[in-house]
Amino acid sequence: MPTVSRLPLKKQKFDSHSNIFRAEAFLCRRLCTLFLLAGFQAENNKGDYEGAVTDPRSAEIVEDSECNIVFKRKQDPSDFVEKPITLHGFRDVKSSKKQATVLGEKVRDIGSSNGSVFSEIAENGEVKNVSGTIKILSYNVWFRDELEGHLRMQAIGNLIQLHSPDVICFQEVNSVLYDIFQRSSWWKKYRCSVSFERSQNEAYFCMQLAKIPVKSFSCKPFSYTMMRRELCIAQLELNNNKSLVIATSHLESPCPGPPTWDQMFSKERVKQAKEAITFLQQFPNVIFCGDMNWDDKQDGRFPFTEGWFDAWEKLKPAEVGYTYDTKSNRMLSGNRALQKRLDRFVCHLPDFNASGIEMIGTEPIPGLEYKKEKKMRGKIQELTLPVYPSDHYGLLLTVTTV
Repeated sequence: MPTVSRLPLKKQKFDSHSNIFRAEAFLCRRLCTLFLLAGFQAENNKGDYEGAVTDPRSAEIVEDSECNIVFKRKQDPSDFVEKPITLHGFRDVKSSKKQATVLGEKVRDIGSSNGSVFSEIAENGEVKNVSGTIKILSYNVWFRDELEGHLRMQAIGNLIQLHSPDVICFQEVNSVLYDIFQRSSWWKKYRCSVSFERSQNEAYFCMQLAKIPVKSFSCKPFSYTMMRRELCIAQLELNNNKSLVIATSHLESPCPGPPTWDQMFSKERVKQAKEAITFLQQFPNVIFCGDMNWDDKQDGRFPFTEGWFDAWEKLKPAEVGYTYDTKSNRMLSGNRALQKRLDRFVCHLPDFNASGIEMIGTEPIPGLEYKKEKKMRGKIQELTLPVYPSDHYGLLLTVTTV
């Protein structure tokens, strides 16, 4: 395949994680301002925040040459036509199938939004009774759609078709990426937790998809967040009278910025993790996955209780499992060095066995490159870098019934 070389993306610096942190810092600062205007008190609201925001429904977050976050009008993806991309170096896995309950107060039930899609799946015969094996994919897809968003989402779609997960948990989906997914050939096999209307009204969000019957999708906003983070829940009920809840979230992100550069939001992140585990403990079988933004040195051990386990630690104790890695993900070359196991699966599964976990999306997209300007030793240098499906790697967990 011939190499596709892209022109430099002007006035944008793809220091991936710091860009995300700055973008999220900007959003949470704007949210704090809105809360104050509405007469609410926002905890930990520090500093002065400047800058006008355009309508987020028709804008994308980018960074200008001065490292200020700005909004830029998005491209209309309606002209996008899915084209197959050949991906090499991805491993094979197996597949399966299944069904879910209402989740208590303070929980927004969004399960009825896609009822017609669910009926269509059933009528098409795509959904069968659940077998003994269930696969769950967690993937932060990176909201930076201006960096080859169409081709990156196609690559993720190819991974979905290769591994055929029964349930998908995405983080950092925005309206452009949602539209790309919705036009993909694999989409019709899944029921989605997020309606088109909601996708157009949020800067970015978590999203769950299920190839198997789901009784309800629900969202529970965290009580302690400056970034509008929430716990998303898919409740399944298997044909052997065993229940399974799959939850996902994108916990509060570090947002270091002037003047102190110490706004890591560890306290908020730990509180959200504890709140999620406390809520999920009411269910017998739970899989909680997502971009936890977790740093064991800063945040301590993940606060799950007795009977819970970290799937990567249990199944691959000898491997570090970095899902964000500026060394191995060469798309991030030139960024601040960062190797962290940000993405995790934590589970409580008395009626299931966690039989396998693997990392996917670890290979660059064949023949695709982009240009990046980097200041090195006082000089601007242009780097030609490969493009990966995301700045994070995905995690694929396989569980089997006992």
